[in-house]
Order: sequence, then C-alpha cells, then structure tokens
Amino acid sequence: MTKQAGMTLLKWMGTFFLLLIVGCGGSNNSALNPQFQPQVANLQDSFQFQATGVTGATQSLHYSWQTTGTAASINQASTLTAGTATLTVSDVNGKAVYTGNLSSNGTFMSAAGAGPGTWSIDVVLKGYSGTLNFRVQKL
Repeated sequence: MTKQAGMTLLKWMGTFFLLLIVGCGGSNNSALNPQFQPQVANLQDSFQFQATGVTGATQSLHYSWQTTGTAASINQASTLTAGTATLTVSDVNGKAVYTGNLSSNGTFMSAAGAGPGTWSIDVVLKGYSGTLNFRVQKL
C-alpha cells in the first residue's frame, strides 16, 4: 500500500467513526464534545442518547428522527449534578408534543402529533453536569 493510499484509508476511517459517534440516520447540528463519550442510536421509530461524565456543558443539540407513529414514549434515566437539561420532541409540523426536564426520571408519553414522518428531538443544556440518558420510541 502506498503512503497516499494509507492516508486516504485513515481519513475515511476517521470520518466513519465520527459519524458513528454523532449518530447515524439523522442530522446533528451541534455535536456534544467527544470527551463526554456521546452515544446516539437514531433508527426509525427508536431514538436513544447517552453521554457520561458531562461537565459544564452549555449547548443545543438537534436531531431529525423518522417515525411511523403519531405519538411517542419517552424514557428518561439521567443523573444531574449541576445545571439543566431540557428535552423537546416535536412532530412533523414542528409542534412540541413533549417537553421535559431530563432530571425527572421515568417513562412519559407525548401528546398526539400531526402524523408519521420526520420529527425533531432537541436537547438544551445549560451548565449541565452529570449523565444524560433518554430514549424516544414510537407508541
């Protein structure tokens, strides 16, 4: 293998692993710092997010999520040590069908949305420290 071919392969592998970290299958307008080991699984009808050891994060994260449903079940299991983290799930028309503080753990139901299609999942962190863990699934 030539040196140039080896460099091309390394660049391709780095891009591939970066895509795995920020979540395949959806858009992410603002990736969480990789030092917090974010893990995103963005599949049709099932979205999962986890990040450990988050410290002092202030930012907004946006994901597009494909669902065949009109409502969702949201399971939250985060550990907050400082700041706030708010999760908002919006339907195909951009109407918020669920907004919750990620410090509240449990399973919650969204309101009925406008229909199947591309929904939005937004997380707003303000000085957040702790572990983020939530799942959104089609009902």
